[in-house]
Amino acid sequence: MIPLRDSARSRKFPIMNIVLIIINVLVFLKGLTLTNHQLNYISYVYGVIPARVQTQLDTGAPLLTIALPFITAMFLHGGWLHILGNMLYLWIFGDNVEDRMGHLPYLIFYLVVGVAGSIAHVMANPGSQIPIIGASGAIAGILGAYLISYPRARILTLLPLPFFLTLIEVPAFFFLPFWFILQILNGLSTNIAANPVAWWAHIGGFVAGMILVNFFPKSRYRAYR
Repeated sequence: MIPLRDSARSRKFPIMNIVLIIINVLVFLKGLTLTNHQLNYISYVYGVIPARVQTQLDTGAPLLTIALPFITAMFLHGGWLHILGNMLYLWIFGDNVEDRMGHLPYLIFYLVVGVAGSIAHVMANPGSQIPIIGASGAIAGILGAYLISYPRARILTLLPLPFFLTLIEVPAFFFLPFWFILQILNGLSTNIAANPVAWWAHIGGFVAGMILVNFFPKSRYRAYR
């Protein structure tokens, strides 16, 4: 299922959400000018590598050295499908969560749930040498927050069926749990060495978003179309 838009409308201009999208896109476009060797180097330096994190913790590395890749990894993407898929979800769901929280709290929330997602991936794959990059953990946190905040919103969804595509409106309380269940099934069944998608970052980010959204500001009024 591919979301196209939601029925919840923001009352405020989602400046922080747009800034995050712009930064992600600009970083990705800059990456297109680099060689594969340079891109691999950036992924290993600025991505989150679980085995490296474990080594740094064991050797007592400075906290900033350990923590920095958890932030920088959120703004790196590995290809067009990666960046377009992530930005589509952020565009559809992020503006409403920002509207609920306010601009600065939304930025803090985005970074915190992104880090939480990466931590979940490290805990699930402690020996992995594969760097994880992308905003998926943070966006999963946005989805978790959206589910708690706007469960009655409806998501216009492109549904691929055999031989044709169709559009349907799916309630958020069905669409988002269905998405989450798919992440769990993939996380439990996929070998990280064979398919290095950070499923557990999605799972961890989603759960963190559902929990932490309750500690952030909440607007008193929400209108649905």
